[in-house]
Formats: sequence, C-alpha cells, structure tokens
Amino acid sequence: MLSKRERARKQQDRRKEQRESTGHPSFHQSLGRQCRSSNPRRICCSALTPVSRPVPARRGLCLEEWAASAAVSASAARVRTLPFVRRFRMREVEAATNGFTTALETAGAARGTAYRARFAGGLVATVRRASSGEGQDRGDFYLEVQLLGRLNHRHVVRLHGFSEGHRDRFLVFDHMENRSLKECLHDPLRTPLDWRTRLQVAIDIAAALEYLYYFCDPPVFHVSVNSSNVMMDANFNAKLSDVSVISHDIKRAITNAESFQGQVEQRRRELVFQYGVLVLELVTGQSPGGDGELVRWVQEPGLAGSMHRMVDADLGGAYDARELRDLVLVARLCTRRGDDDDDAGVVSIPQIVRYLQGKVERLGRCDNRCG
Repeated sequence: MLSKRERARKQQDRRKEQRESTGHPSFHQSLGRQCRSSNPRRICCSALTPVSRPVPARRGLCLEEWAASAAVSASAARVRTLPFVRRFRMREVEAATNGFTTALETAGAARGTAYRARFAGGLVATVRRASSGEGQDRGDFYLEVQLLGRLNHRHVVRLHGFSEGHRDRFLVFDHMENRSLKECLHDPLRTPLDWRTRLQVAIDIAAALEYLYYFCDPPVFHVSVNSSNVMMDANFNAKLSDVSVISHDIKRAITNAESFQGQVEQRRRELVFQYGVLVLELVTGQSPGGDGELVRWVQEPGLAGSMHRMVDADLGGAYDARELRDLVLVARLCTRRGDDDDDAGVVSIPQIVRYLQGKVERLGRCDNRCG
C-alpha cells in the first residue's frame, strides 16, 4: 500500500513523462489560452500555437506560428478532446438524427448532406456530413475544426463540435429554424420578408464578412456569398454558413507573404461583387441567375428611373425610398467592373458596413424627431 505522498509523487512523474512525450511543456494550456489581441473580435492564430512564452503582437510572428499549429493538430489525433469544440460520439450523432433519417437537404457539389439533430441534453443542431476531402489527413481536419470552433460572431453560424468514425466525419452547427435566405425569398408558401428585415440582412452579412476577412489574422477562411449560404434563425437574424479553411493558404502565408496577401485581396474583391449580387436579390426578390441581368440593370445610366419598378412586388410598396436608394447604390458600386482587374473593387467591405450602419442610424434619428 503506497502512502499518500508516494502516490502524489508518482502522479507528478507520470505527468512529466507525458509532457516530454508530446514535446510541449503545456500542451492543453497553450492551446486553450485566449488571444491577447487588443481587438476582442480579432482572432489571432497565435492562440492556437503551443508555445509557453508570450507572443509579440506582430503580424510576421503571427503568421510563422501557423506551422506549429498544424503540428499540434497532428499530435491532437492522439487525444480524445480538442480545444474550443466538443467531440460527439458517433452513436450520439446517429441517435440525434434518428439514424440519419432527418435530412434537411441532400448532398451538393460543395457540401455534404445536412440533418436536423436533437441530442440527449436538449441541444437542437444541424449535423452536416463533412466532405471526404481526399488528401486531408486527420491533423488537417483537426486544425480546421479548431479554427472554425474559434469563430465567434453573432452573424456566423456557430460550430458546436464534430464527430469522427471509421469512414465518416460530421460537423455539428447551430440549427437555423428558418432555413436559408433563398427559401425565405423565393418559396411562395412562406411569408415574404419585410423591408426592414431585408435591410438588416444586408448589414449583418457585411459585418460577418468584415469579421472573417479583416479581423481574423491571417484570413484563411473562405465562404461564398449567396442566398443559399445565408441562414435565418428563429428571429430572422442572418448568419453566414459553410465557412471553410483554406489549408494551403497557411503554408503560403508563411513561405510567401506577398503572394498570400495578393490572394487575400483577390478574394476580398470577389466577395464584394458577390455581396452586391446578394443585395440585388434582396431588393428585387429575383434569383441572380447566370446571365447577369440584374448586374447589367444596376449599371445602366437610367437606373434612377427604373429603381422603383424593380423592387420585389412581395413588399407591396412597403419600403423606405431613401433606404432603397442607399442599398441600390451599394449594389451598383459592388458590381462595377473596371477595364483593368486592379480597378475592380470600388468599395471595400468595411466601407459598406460603416456606410449602411451610418445611414440607418441617421434615418432612425430623423424618424424619431419627425414622429
């Protein structure tokens, strides 16, 4: 029979051996520490780096430490938990989805089948089958899960956790009761969205894009902006879904910062254009289609004369003319294409956010005074 002191000494020796075997003095502590960024909304990748010393707030060092994050994720394959996210057992997922019979949508080209799930603890969530991703090993998958789990914005669909079996991987997200914006706009059996909700959707999605591409450092997240990827919760708050991690950008950010920054700027310009098309869909209630008819209309010289005729008839004329003008102006600037690629992108996402928020606040103050 070992004494209490001897048992404590053996436990201490065992923990020391485990730290030496992983090569990281404080493996879980360093993964779980909070980012020291001065901006609370900013995600700093150094928070995922297994280092015990404080990291100076410099972009160069922040990018270099991404290499260590991948190594940490590979080591995490040997443990049963990951920071920031919950690991669900496969039988929990199967029971929550009633044997995968509660499909919300079938698998598409870019994403897997989604299921409505109710877990034993009361959590109602959307379980999405992760793409098989040929060439993505377990370490890369764990790294992506950790990064997605750290996203914390009210207009980005939250990742609760993941599940991994022998052949399948699943991601567990917040459940969006009102499904996608596309269904809200185009399903004839649903109550049409009113004007204020559409305006708020435009502002909320711009804020989510600003968070992903300007406050996350480095911006290695990818999302396509369209009405299918904008989800609506029970209160019709808009949230971006299908955010993914561009894993090869991690290496590019470290080895070739200039090339990486060029790729980021290109994606930002593409997002601005996609956002402009989404705004047009909110205003007109028409699917953008592939022929670019809405984009050609908003670039016409006589836009002011046809603006009110293009408003969604489902609104029944119940909209604010000044807010309509502001939204159409934003869509016009976002979808303007220059002769040179360098001229494309007249406005940026942060400018859009400030502009729309400022307009709404001023109009609100005016309405209060007039009322």
